[in-house]
Amino acid sequence: MVSNPRMFWLVLVTAVAAFSAAASAGPELSFGAVAAGVTAGSLVHAGSLIRLALRIHHGRRSFGPCRGAGFLGMGALFTGLGVAATGIAALTPSIAAPDLVAAVTTLVAAPTFLLGLLLLPGTAPTVSARLRRLLDGTGIGVTLCYSVWVLAAGPAASALSGPLPLTVAVTCCVAVSVAVVTGLRAVRHRPAAIACAGGSALSIVGLGVFTVLLSALRNSDDPFGPTADWVAAGLVAAGLALIAGPFLIVTGARRADDVPTSPHAADSSGTLAGYPLLIAPALLAIAVSVLHLLTGGRFDRAALGLGFAAVVAVALREALAARDIRSYARVLATREAHFKTLVAGSTDVTVVLDADFVVRWQSPAAARQFSLSDQDVLGRPLTDLLHPADAAPATEALHAVLAGRQHVLVQARLRDGFGRWRDTESTVSDQRAAPEVAGVVVHVRDVGDRAQLQRSLDEATWTDDQTGLANRRKFLASAAEAHRTATADAGSVLAVELDRFESVADLHGPTVANAVLVEAARRLRTAVGRDDLPARLAGAGFGVLTDAPLVHAFALATRLATAFAEPFHLPGHTVHLTADVGVADLLGATDAEDALRHADIARRRARQLSRGRDGGRVECYDKSFEAALVRRTDLEQQLPGVVGRGELDLVYQPVVDLVTRRPVGAEALLRWRHPRLGAVPPHEFLPVAEELGLAEELGEWALHQACRQLSRWRGDGRDLWMSINASARQLAAPGWLATVATAVDTHCVPAESLIIEVAEASLPDDAGAIEQLAGLRAIGVRTAIDHFGTGPTALAHLRRLPVDVLKIDQVLFSEPAGQRAPATPIVDVVVSLARRLGIDVVACGLETESHVDVVRAAGCQLGQGFLLSRPDHAEHVEAFLERHRARLF
Repeated sequence: MVSNPRMFWLVLVTAVAAFSAAASAGPELSFGAVAAGVTAGSLVHAGSLIRLALRIHHGRRSFGPCRGAGFLGMGALFTGLGVAATGIAALTPSIAAPDLVAAVTTLVAAPTFLLGLLLLPGTAPTVSARLRRLLDGTGIGVTLCYSVWVLAAGPAASALSGPLPLTVAVTCCVAVSVAVVTGLRAVRHRPAAIACAGGSALSIVGLGVFTVLLSALRNSDDPFGPTADWVAAGLVAAGLALIAGPFLIVTGARRADDVPTSPHAADSSGTLAGYPLLIAPALLAIAVSVLHLLTGGRFDRAALGLGFAAVVAVALREALAARDIRSYARVLATREAHFKTLVAGSTDVTVVLDADFVVRWQSPAAARQFSLSDQDVLGRPLTDLLHPADAAPATEALHAVLAGRQHVLVQARLRDGFGRWRDTESTVSDQRAAPEVAGVVVHVRDVGDRAQLQRSLDEATWTDDQTGLANRRKFLASAAEAHRTATADAGSVLAVELDRFESVADLHGPTVANAVLVEAARRLRTAVGRDDLPARLAGAGFGVLTDAPLVHAFALATRLATAFAEPFHLPGHTVHLTADVGVADLLGATDAEDALRHADIARRRARQLSRGRDGGRVECYDKSFEAALVRRTDLEQQLPGVVGRGELDLVYQPVVDLVTRRPVGAEALLRWRHPRLGAVPPHEFLPVAEELGLAEELGEWALHQACRQLSRWRGDGRDLWMSINASARQLAAPGWLATVATAVDTHCVPAESLIIEVAEASLPDDAGAIEQLAGLRAIGVRTAIDHFGTGPTALAHLRRLPVDVLKIDQVLFSEPAGQRAPATPIVDVVVSLARRLGIDVVACGLETESHVDVVRAAGCQLGQGFLLSRPDHAEHVEAFLERHRARLF
């Protein structure tokens, strides 16, 4: 019944039907039926509430949370027992008066209900809060009773004749007022509190009506007269209220949390919220009193008593309110003192702005921290005090606060009272909803020292201390940001490397080398644009980040190469350097590191192509460069130790007499066959060997192998000569002549049967080269210029060079036979001049019969090329020699 709403409504409908049927039978039967129903319902609900209190106590191990439900259950229990006692008294008038028993029940049950309601969790957490609820309810209840009594003095006196009914009526009115105020002003769980308050009010009203009706029925001269019907109806209504009230109490008590309620801020420090509750009843009582006096009425003792009680209740509430006001005043004074202490001693400046960001108030710290007086600041927009470059971002941040953002931090420079710009950091909060502030609050702090420290740290972190340029870290960070924001047609990276810089420190010392770096950094700053970022990446390597497209970046790279090619005039020294520059598209890479790697690959490609030339070179990145770089890296890693691993080999290409087509000699050509890289052509690995310093080792091995093969062939009766290639570095090596002499002696070959070939393009034009060639001739070894016609050697220079053989390149005779093309007379001149100088001529690169016709017509007797025989291993060449027996040269 108590926990099921459907059951409750079923019982309530049944009770209404039963009470109505009993009321039609007479007051006695109506009273008996109501008393029986109320007693049963109240006792059942009382048991439920008491069980709930015991369960809460068992679970919490404390009497605090269970007191409310317990006292409410006791109130329901008193109601049930009192109504039952009233019914027994009505059946046996000789024992006691039923109206007296009902009055006692009301006077006992009503305070019990109120005590349970005030102790219920969530209604009034503190004693002070409970006292306020009681005084508010008492003032309202007594004032209303006074007003009703004065307005209806006659009917009220007749209905409430005697002190007992009047006491019951006043008690019920006060209790109902307290219950309503307590429920409406609950701190938390307000629906549960309102349900309990409503149930308590119904129970108290039912008991009061029950008592008053019994008193009226007892004092009536004719209990079965005309008043019997409305008395019976009143008893039915009171019974229904007494049945519904406990049900509401049980429902609310079950919904309330059993956790003790912590004191609310308003209840612990006092509140003025109760005053509007007393204003209306007090004004009503005053109006009623004035009206009663104006109409000539007099106040009886009951009216005076009620008025005195109302005045006492209001006076007590006023005393409590005065105490609350004093407490509020002390709290406000304490908070004001705290606020003044915090504001006056704070290093932060607090500024209050209106909705248009105009300064309305500033804290006293503004004068101390920034030398800003109120006359300098108040009435001016905050943005007028900020640096123009920071005003727009600050305005956006302030608008973001107005739009609802909670946390906004503003970095801006603020002009102080002396006109200097100070680095500041501000936190902004929107306090327009607070009536005490009604504005935007800005807390400004001076971060100048921190900003200076940050700039110093940034300078140390992002700057190269030797040149003053940005360092690699700063360069990559800026490139990453540029890569993220770059458009489709802008953004390039340049990688610059000073060539031969290592020799500067070796020749002139570290001081000169550092001076060269500083001067190079100066030239770099001068050459780049204002928005470009120059940086020193490492050693003599520099980088430039520009937002220019690739074409303009290439032009910038050309200017840099030209600038670095100018001599470095230093005190006591003049240094000549060149710079190779690589250019890469920023968006052509996956990230900043990748873009810099592309530019460095292009730079290394430029360095390879610029060897042997004056001045630097500029190259743009291409994917093929990366493959070539990987290939070259493999060669550099695998080439050392190649002789010991036995991966080198010699192939031989015969040199034949163009008239008889018989071989007269052979050229030994070096080959490298790697297990993973395959056959590596000489033009790939020989430059690498030159850079790694392996050229002499490879040349010595090839020289001995060629002499050994020549010795074997001559031992077999083949009168041939052997030519072998040598680089300019080998030719300039101090021990080269001794190496050649040792090879000739070791393998017992005639010195004149060995020819050392030097390519024309790599032949040095100096006295040292002539001396080396003359030294070879002195030991009987002949010399040759290979690929003549592709280099800068002038014909007049031939008479100064101690050479025995001239191997002309295909470019001199590549025209078809029978045509007097420009190359034919050139071949005639070269062959005629060589014959006069006693130099034998070998036409190299013969691939067609027309080539043979051209060179034979010019008087050249010896030839070499694919048409005659391809380079091959010794055993295959020996088969060729067998087919064409050689004659003496």
